[in-house]
Amino acid sequence: MAVHHQLIRKPPGAVWSVLGDRDRYCDWVVGTADSEPADGDWPEVGSTLRYTVRIGPWTLHGRTVVRRCDRPRALELEAESGKLGTARIAVDVRPWGDDTLVIVDEHPLTGVGGALHNTAFDAFLVVRHRRMLSRLAAVVEDLAGSSGASDAGRSGDRSRA
Repeated sequence: MAVHHQLIRKPPGAVWSVLGDRDRYCDWVVGTADSEPADGDWPEVGSTLRYTVRIGPWTLHGRTVVRRCDRPRALELEAESGKLGTARIAVDVRPWGDDTLVIVDEHPLTGVGGALHNTAFDAFLVVRHRRMLSRLAAVVEDLAGSSGASDAGRSGDRSRA
């Protein structure tokens, strides 16, 4: 199991405005070249996105399903990557003073990823999480800076962003 965290210098409402926006998924998820809505109303439980990953000459198509959404605290996703299997990605969003502490916990569930899961694989996930969380922070901070959303959620607003 790989766990990593990032302090984002914006309130939870600003983080949720990105996590809850299906069109921004490929902006912060590392490796995703493209994404599009599939079923449901993202990020409601059961809603899905289709995504494409390109690695050199290879293209992989997958689907991400929302398994748990506890706005504004937690978003749990299941990434389905065909023969590679599935993975659980839990995003925990915690107020941290005026900022937000985001914790990502990811581990494979099924398929090749689940069968070959080991500490080396976890080390790869930690590197991926560092990039992903840095990208998430950049998207949140850019969005908050450009739209004046920097104060969104500071008063504990629990409404959908």
